[in-house]
Amino acid sequence: MIFNTIIQFFTPKDKVFYSLFEQVANNVAEMGKLMKEVVAEPDFDKRGAVIKRVEDLEHKNDDLTHEIFTQLGKNFITPFDREDIHYLATSLDDICDYIYASAKKINFYKVNPSDSGIQKMAEIIALGAESIKTAVFELRNMKNMRNITDAIIKVNSYENQADDLFDMCIERLFDTEEDVKMLIKKREIYQVMEIVTDKFEDAANVMESIVVKYA
Repeated sequence: MIFNTIIQFFTPKDKVFYSLFEQVANNVAEMGKLMKEVVAEPDFDKRGAVIKRVEDLEHKNDDLTHEIFTQLGKNFITPFDREDIHYLATSLDDICDYIYASAKKINFYKVNPSDSGIQKMAEIIALGAESIKTAVFELRNMKNMRNITDAIIKVNSYENQADDLFDMCIERLFDTEEDVKMLIKKREIYQVMEIVTDKFEDAANVMESIVVKYA
């Protein structure tokens, strides 16, 4: 009985960690899709309802991230480095935090999301979120390395696109926006949305490190 207990303690709880990360990845992808819905909805109140769904997913993700850290403390052996588990959980949580912050600021600042820069940035976020999900789900077996590598390459590409788009949006904003208050509001929304893609890259870098170590 004691021997079995010891064996269970030292056995890595792969299914627990992979399952938790996959749930988080599902949330990331869903929040990316909802971000597109937020910027596509012209009605303030209806948009607020979509933002509430984003908020609910962000709270669920907080709980999942807490559970990952709890499991990290309970298990002596883990499917990959403890630091990588911590970094991946943190970077995925940051993605969700900043997607929610982006959505919330649109209604908080009463900015019309029909702005082409906001629309395009939301599209990049949705694509990046789906690629993050693909990469996370491939971690469980790491049998198809091409799928993980392709997803990571896409994430890096989306981050570069977001950087270029941000620069163009800021340049256009200062050239065309005469309302100083609106200029400040839009600039902050662009910044937060661009940070989402930076966090995508952070998560991709952690997964790339895991692949190099364990593939």
